[in-house]
Amino acid sequence: MKDYMVYFLDYYDKEIIKMIMEKYDIPFMDALRRFFSSKTYKMLKNPKLAMWEFGIPAIFDMWENETITGKPQTSIYLRGE
Repeated sequence: MKDYMVYFLDYYDKEIIKMIMEKYDIPFMDALRRFFSSKTYKMLKNPKLAMWEFGIPAIFDMWENETITGKPQTSIYLRGE
């Protein structure tokens, strides 16, 4: 993994996990497990998908849509509406 990806992932991980903790009132480790085990996180780690083009709220929306529907692609940010 390229060096810039380490910094990119660290920044996004911290912010999104914080959002999950705050919105769902769950402890850090639970939020971390939920995010790290998601399809959204796998997409975020893939440099070919260039997920850094999306902001943190968009990545969070993808994760949240995945938890509801099972697919991050149901997010408005990926549907293109």
